[in-house]
Amino acid sequence: MTAGTVLTIRELRKRYRGASGVQANDGIDLDVAAGQVVGLLGHNGAGKSTLVNQVVGLVRPDSGTITLDGIDAVAQPHLARRRASIQAQSNVPITGLTPRTAVQLVGRIRGGRRPDVVRRTAELLDALDLGPWADTPAEKISGGVARLTAFAMTAVVPGTLVVLDEPTNDVDPVRRRLLWDQIRGLADRGAGVLLVTHNVREAERVVDHLAILDRGTVIAADTPAGLTAPLRGELTLELDLTPGSSPQWPAGVTPGRRTGLRVQGTVAATQAADVVRWAQDRVEEGAVERYALAPASLEDVYVQLVGPGHDTDDVPTGPDGPPEPGTPAARPSTTAEVAA
Repeated sequence: MTAGTVLTIRELRKRYRGASGVQANDGIDLDVAAGQVVGLLGHNGAGKSTLVNQVVGLVRPDSGTITLDGIDAVAQPHLARRRASIQAQSNVPITGLTPRTAVQLVGRIRGGRRPDVVRRTAELLDALDLGPWADTPAEKISGGVARLTAFAMTAVVPGTLVVLDEPTNDVDPVRRRLLWDQIRGLADRGAGVLLVTHNVREAERVVDHLAILDRGTVIAADTPAGLTAPLRGELTLELDLTPGSSPQWPAGVTPGRRTGLRVQGTVAATQAADVVRWAQDRVEEGAVERYALAPASLEDVYVQLVGPGHDTDDVPTGPDGPPEPGTPAARPSTTAEVAA
């Protein structure tokens, strides 16, 4: 493990036993450095949750190594867990507590001094606009507030490595922006952040490095600029059609995805002016309600790599693979276990 690296994964493999025999991870290499946000992107079943569960010691790999802050996380998962904090895909139950109490409780469990924990809790509640619900019983808060509370519980006394598994699920658009700022802030304060997300458009603003998983393998890994470099001469044209109309693309536009009335195409940057004039004419004719022309994004790279059948807007609803009977992942986690 090189200086400044908080997580090193090499040749990680995991196949689930049983009738399915799913090869969840197949030779994964991954590094997370201090002060860096590494995004982990992949469709349902790509192996993201299995990877996370192995990093925090809930699932044992078949082979390969995981080194977390200098600790062999496979041989000594209990020691590695002390150096990590995780926001799981499912919220930790905080029934009987308020958001403020839950965040402070986790901060104290993780060894924070009471004055520091109280101050940091207040900072997080304010930064995430949770003040109105800070002292509301958990039974009366929304799913979005519960999700933000779970993030605050993870960030109040962060480990050397912070693992965030789909942290923006159920969060409204305004508070998602606040949450992305806080995720970036964790790295800026020195933590290494492993971010599992399906929302690549929003994550693009905070990630330093991105690894794309498909069928248990890393099929591409680089900085956002490095991944989009092959598409640098292309622009993405997005149209919102009016009901009953079709795009009737002009020459030079390559048709792309269509979702309902929203369609996408790609065009060479040298043709941008002509395409804008064409799109504006379609607006004036009433065939198009809105158009946007933008440089190629990480989402475009993702779709090219894994194919159009996997939509990055799909929200995973469960783990990528079933836990083996009798493993720690098969039992529920308590607040103390996740925090410790």
